[in-house]
Amino acid sequence: MIEIRRVYDPPPEQGAVFLVDRVWPRGVRKEELRIDGWLRDAAPSAELRIWFGHRPERFAEFAERYRRELQARPEVLRPLLEAARRGPVTLLYSAKDTEHNQAVVLREHLNALLADG
Repeated sequence: MIEIRRVYDPPPEQGAVFLVDRVWPRGVRKEELRIDGWLRDAAPSAELRIWFGHRPERFAEFAERYRRELQARPEVLRPLLEAARRGPVTLLYSAKDTEHNQAVVLREHLNALLADG
């Protein structure tokens, strides 16, 4: 099971927790956040993130481009896949929009990889 959650929400009660933003979230001190890893390289490239600009009308194209980036760098997903095979995983992100963000795309991509074996 892979859950997504805003970094500002209460932490999950169980499982591995990974921050999947390229930049550290504003207003959060590192010692306050209980995470098992910060996977900057699993986040969209800076260029893609800037192009997207959290504009919902660009989300479909963003998701397609981001999946291509992930397919080109499968090694960055290894910690997430290994953790998901052991138990629950939570992907933390800082975007305000809970429907149009990289964690939504990343979860779908990871679930597809896990389903394929």
